[in-house]
Amino acid sequence: MTILDDGRYEWLLRTRAENPGALDEAAASRRRRAVTAGDGRLMIVAFDHPARRIMGVGSDGMAMANRRDALERCIRALRRPGVDGLLATPELAEDLLLLGELDDKMVFGSMNRGGLTGSAWELDDRFTAYRPEVIERLGFEGGKMLLRIDYDDPRTIGTLEACARAVDGLADRRLIALVEPLPARRDAEGRVRISEDPDLVIEAISIASALGSPSVYTWLKLPAVSDPDHMMSATTLPSLLLGGDRGAEADDLLARWRRAMAIPHVRGLTAGRSLLYPQDGEVERWVDTAVAIVHGEAS
Repeated sequence: MTILDDGRYEWLLRTRAENPGALDEAAASRRRRAVTAGDGRLMIVAFDHPARRIMGVGSDGMAMANRRDALERCIRALRRPGVDGLLATPELAEDLLLLGELDDKMVFGSMNRGGLTGSAWELDDRFTAYRPEVIERLGFEGGKMLLRIDYDDPRTIGTLEACARAVDGLADRRLIALVEPLPARRDAEGRVRISEDPDLVIEAISIASALGSPSVYTWLKLPAVSDPDHMMSATTLPSLLLGGDRGAEADDLLARWRRAMAIPHVRGLTAGRSLLYPQDGEVERWVDTAVAIVHGEAS
């Protein structure tokens, strides 16, 4: 069954064109929820990849290019029991807000999308999406920022400083700053690669944890590494695990999630492609599996 049928989709398109004030009305009427609701763990659906020139999933280089299809998949995921929220860029988060799909969900606005994949300036990851004041105005619960750290690229320092300012801006408003620190390097062809070296991951965590002040509103978004106890020993900050492309071995990814969820300050998952675009197309089944890891098996 199609959730986003022609009538609903055409209403969204008309509203976008003819009634921009509907966004603030939808934000004001949205039912909000606290981070501590339920068991205090979070299963967050993520969709902010295309804004950074990431369209592909597996072998399909344009899998995420169709926005109506993406909205349909996000709605299917958000409606599953145990899904706690959304992480997205402005246009998608606001489409879902207008459609009334974000009641009783936490919402994180994606903030820096300027480091376009494959670009010469990729590690100069400027803040081109949500600002703290808009996240506050829309009643969202926090903002997410990507921090790739390459010690050989001088553009990294600009992203570090920008992330620190964003942490400050969110903390001033008592909103969560969700920081995703990742060690990066360029390969022989000049492409940015993310390292899973445990020591480099821990260095990135330590750097990100000290950005801005105060740190009491800072959360981390971290990779699902093979030794999560070692990784999480580097911080006391609440953390969510990220997902990944379905090209990764699914069973191994699920096993890594399960191991990490036993650690007290791992508070949940934020996953996108691995749940919204599974190889078998069964979005609900994969979302339910992730929900069970966060809320069921780990409880």
